[in-house]
Amino acid sequence: MNGIHDMGGLTCFGPVVREVDEPVFHDGWERRVFAVSMLSGSALGPVDVFRHAIERMDPQHYLATTYYEHWLAGIERLAAERHLADAAPAARTLQAEQLDAIVARGVSAARDSDDFRPRYAVGDAVVAKNLNPRGHTRLPRYVRGRRGEIAAVRGNHVFPDTAAHLAGEHPQPLYSVRFSARELWGPDAPAGDSLYLDLWESYLEDPAR
Repeated sequence: MNGIHDMGGLTCFGPVVREVDEPVFHDGWERRVFAVSMLSGSALGPVDVFRHAIERMDPQHYLATTYYEHWLAGIERLAAERHLADAAPAARTLQAEQLDAIVARGVSAARDSDDFRPRYAVGDAVVAKNLNPRGHTRLPRYVRGRRGEIAAVRGNHVFPDTAAHLAGEHPQPLYSVRFSARELWGPDAPAGDSLYLDLWESYLEDPAR
């Protein structure tokens, strides 16, 4: 979906201010929101479901709130949609001592497949499709319609556009695609700069001949 969350390439929002020696959490409530998200992951759904919940925030509310306030809004939305307040407690719950390992390792979206046959190889020219899906997508607006080059083949990965809507994992090839800065931002961008994006095969097409 084309929401305010997809701010890459937009201007006039002011500078990104880097906080020196920024702490992991600025306040205790942020730590609690992080813990709730980790401990309730199975009840809330896959990470793409959580991302899409944040994407559905009111644009003004999104811009006026902080990172962990976005997390809190996503948790609240999903808890309400899944009626978790009325749900029975889980028979088996995640214990606090298990959390460090989960945070360190993450949850892999890679999926092995005997019929993994990527369409593209390193060095191939591709174009990011000009799509405007109504649901979740990991294809940023600023790269749509732009020409790039396959820099790496990442393997077979869960497709976020379907996973976010509980429509199945539908794993497909994932690529690292290099786009020149001038392709994305125009002739005034530094000539030697490039941007690398991980993009799924469904987002890509062959350049027009």
